Amino acid sequence: MPGLSNEDSININGPSLIRVPGWIKNPLGRYYLYFAHHKGSYIRLAYADNIEGPYTIYEPGTLRLNQTVCRSHIASPDVHIHEDTQSIRMYFHGDCYDRKGQYTFLAKSQDGLNFTSLPEVLGPFYFRVFWYDEYYYAIALSAVPTVNAVLLRSKDGTTNFEKGKNIIPNCRHTAALLSGDTLTIFFSRIGDSPESILSSKMNLTQNWLEWEASEPILVKQPEYDYEGASLPVEPSKAGLAKTFVRQLRDPAIFKEKGKIYLLYTVGGESGIAISELVDYDA
Repeated sequence: MPGLSNEDSININGPSLIRVPGWIKNPLGRYYLYFAHHKGSYIRLAYADNIEGPYTIYEPGTLRLNQTVCRSHIASPDVHIHEDTQSIRMYFHGDCYDRKGQYTFLAKSQDGLNFTSLPEVLGPFYFRVFWYDEYYYAIALSAVPTVNAVLLRSKDGTTNFEKGKNIIPNCRHTAALLSGDTLTIFFSRIGDSPESILSSKMNLTQNWLEWEASEPILVKQPEYDYEGASLPVEPSKAGLAKTFVRQLRDPAIFKEKGKIYLLYTVGGESGIAISELVDYDA
C-alpha cells in the first residue's frame, strides 16, 4: 500500500474516523482516518476530502510507541473531538512494563497529528467511548476470567473509570451508536463462522449496573472477494489475523449530516471498508 512499508501493510485494523474540525488550521484533508497494526509501533493516519476516498497515507503517522509508557505495541485508536477545549482525545491500548496484560491509555492533541500521551491506566483494552447523562462510558474487552465486553464509566473521561458489568460474551472490538436512551453496539465475536458484524441494543434508562444487551442480530457478513467471501468458512480465533481470511472485524461508527457510516476491517485484518447504513433502526 502506498505510504506504508511492506511490513506495515501486512496488518491493518482498528479504524476510527473523524471530520477534521474547523479550528484545525491547514489540515491534510477533510477527514482523518486513524488505524493501527495489531503489533504496531505507531498509530497510523490516512486522510481524504471525501468520505468515500481516495485516502492518502500520512507517512509519519501520529502517536508513536516511544511517546507512551507502553512496552511493545500500541493499537486500537478511538478518537473524539472536544469542541469545548478545541482538542482531540485518542484512547488507545498497549502492554505495560510493570503489569501483565493490555490496557487503555489516553493521548491528547490540538491538531490531530501530534499527540501527548498520558501515563494513567484507564481500564482494559479496546475502549469505545460515548457520552450519556453526564458520564463518559466505555465499552472495553475483559479477558479475565473469560472474554467479555465490559462497561466502565468516568465523570471526566480522562481518569477514574469505574468498572461495571460484563455485557457481551466472546466479543472482540465494538462500536457505539447512541440514539436518545438507546445504545446500539456493533461488534464481532471470536469463534464465529465466519466472524461477522453483529449488533445489540441496550436501554439506558435503568441504573447503569443493570443495563442488558439484547440478543444480537446480523448486520454484515463477508460477501465480496475483498472481504474474504471466496475463502473457506472457518471459526475465528482470538488475536492477530496472520493471513487474509473470511472475517469482518473491528467495527466503527461515523455520523454526518443525518447519515450513519459503518467502518470495519476486511479479510480479518487486511484492509478497511466504509459502508453507509441505510434504513437502519438506530
